Amino acid sequence: MSTTDPASDTRPDPAPADPAPGASRPAGPSPAPRVLVVGAGPAGLMAAEILAGSGLAVEIVDRMPSPARKFLMAGRGGLNLTHSEPLDRFLTRYGDGGGWIGAMVEACPPEALAAWAASLGEPTFAGSSGRIFPRSFKASPLLRAWLRRLDGLGVRLVPRTAWIGPDHEGGARLAGPEGERIVRADAVLLALGGASWPRLGSDGAWQAALGRAGVPLVPLAPSNAGATIAWSDTIRDRFAGTPLKRIALACGSRSVRGEAVVTRQGLEGGAVYALSGALRGALAAGGAAALTLDLRPDLDLDALARRIGKAEKSVSVSNRLRRAGLPAAAAALMREAHGAALPSDAAALARLARAVTLPVSGLSGLERAISSAGGVARKGVDENLMLKVMPGTFVAGEMLDWDAPTGGYLLTATMASGVAAARGILRRLGVAEVTPRWLSPPDPAPRS
Repeated sequence: MSTTDPASDTRPDPAPADPAPGASRPAGPSPAPRVLVVGAGPAGLMAAEILAGSGLAVEIVDRMPSPARKFLMAGRGGLNLTHSEPLDRFLTRYGDGGGWIGAMVEACPPEALAAWAASLGEPTFAGSSGRIFPRSFKASPLLRAWLRRLDGLGVRLVPRTAWIGPDHEGGARLAGPEGERIVRADAVLLALGGASWPRLGSDGAWQAALGRAGVPLVPLAPSNAGATIAWSDTIRDRFAGTPLKRIALACGSRSVRGEAVVTRQGLEGGAVYALSGALRGALAAGGAAALTLDLRPDLDLDALARRIGKAEKSVSVSNRLRRAGLPAAAAALMREAHGAALPSDAAALARLARAVTLPVSGLSGLERAISSAGGVARKGVDENLMLKVMPGTFVAGEMLDWDAPTGGYLLTATMASGVAAARGILRRLGVAEVTPRWLSPPDPAPRS
């Protein structure tokens, strides 16, 4: 992809002379429609690939010095691209947003993303958990191949350039090293991300500009975030950093199995993140939010009691629990929930270990959350993901109000929404899609 520093761009800026979206053009050969993509994350890059592959002139601007920083950070320990579970189960991971974001995922399903990665020279494999990773395991080789593809399609990338907001004639106000300018294109796609990990570029600053324009917004909130728990000094000082494996966690009617880790602030880890939406809802409702830990869900109550009972009662409760295969922090966690005086009876200990209920006072802030919920409300866009109050401007990615757990579901939906927005732009501009081999043919329109 050609990367251009705006300060050194010697081409004349065509923006002031460009007609507004929908306006008539001078007679003569029709140039390719121009699309401005704001945000060089997975949603923006995926949309750019579909649009440029269909013959449109695409320019991407991003306020950071280099593209896809959050994508690279997410893949630092292994890029979890998607998941191998059946699609009907996969779609349930999106909760209340399943009908909306789910339609986009159906049109760009997990197998399509695996084929996309393979088309870039990065075949995928499924781990023991069902999660799908590129062969190299990292994000950087995949991103480099992706940027080379976009460069071959003629996509232009302009870094260090921020979107300020729309102007009164439908253009995009941009600010870069050379100052402020207005760009008018046939369509604008905003893919600015949510507000988690703001140091990587997605800080949610776009909310103010869209709010002033009358776009309905749902406040951004942390998702896939740790739970804040008011631990005793014992937990904070002795057990921070202790892993909790083979556990189950429940919040209300929702329950998941997985792992977590004790921190000085509370609990982190995949099982906690999967329940952050339920915790957020309970906290927002003003009710008592709590996590209930089952420290050995793989054993029935009688089997766990027998294991605990094998140790002599003269042995400390902590050691009896450890010998039964419970986490090192089990006794301390049980005291947090049930009081300092734990019973000596094995059956009673087993019952307490299966129901360790801990009050949760909040979630980790956006600066530490893996993702964010909220954003542009569903009612604010049409079936093409175009903003109803800003004709010609589309939205994709984490800017939209949807939520998903980690495990490949976040990235799948983000990239699928980029495909959906690109197809919406092509429909609006009356341009036929040139569908890449890795992607299924487009539906007539996404379900609203």
